[in-house]
Amino acid sequence: MDERLLMLFSFVEGSIVLAPFMFILFHLLRQFLFIPVAVVCMAGGILFGSMLGIIYSLIGLLLLSAMFYACIKRMPKTYEKLLKIKLKCFGHHAKLTTGQIAVLRLIPFFHYHLLNICLLERHPDFRGYLKGSVLSNIPLVVFYTVFGQFISRFTPTIIIIILFALSILFFILREKVVVIKWREFFPEA
Repeated sequence: MDERLLMLFSFVEGSIVLAPFMFILFHLLRQFLFIPVAVVCMAGGILFGSMLGIIYSLIGLLLLSAMFYACIKRMPKTYEKLLKIKLKCFGHHAKLTTGQIAVLRLIPFFHYHLLNICLLERHPDFRGYLKGSVLSNIPLVVFYTVFGQFISRFTPTIIIIILFALSILFFILREKVVVIKWREFFPEA
């Protein structure tokens, strides 16, 4: 694994003009290689520095979200599977806010496209979806790009404290109003 990373670093240094385009393309392809978003963002911080890594990762994730929006309606079985997983994880009446989605994206074991489905439910139009996508990706990209090199040094206690703080933040950012229709509250026999 170290040899491949070393080859990637030397290739990026050698092709400085193509490297940003290849990195953004890698953001689009990483889902097929089962690589977490956080790992790619950390690599962007290492390869390009914090500022350029943030910019390139945001562009890559924005293109990924646009591609997801264009493709998910054409794949009804995948859409239904993601909706079923969403119902199992969050319940029937949960409609996550953009802030909650941003917090959940900071937790590495939440599926990125499952959160895209939640964002799609909140913002069904393309423009609103992309705006919500950018807003929910900013904390993810900044955190993992800037602090990526320090995350490996965290102790389990610090990780538990961070996860606890994120769950409190998730609770605070929830939608305070839930509308239950009459038919759902009093189902007919």
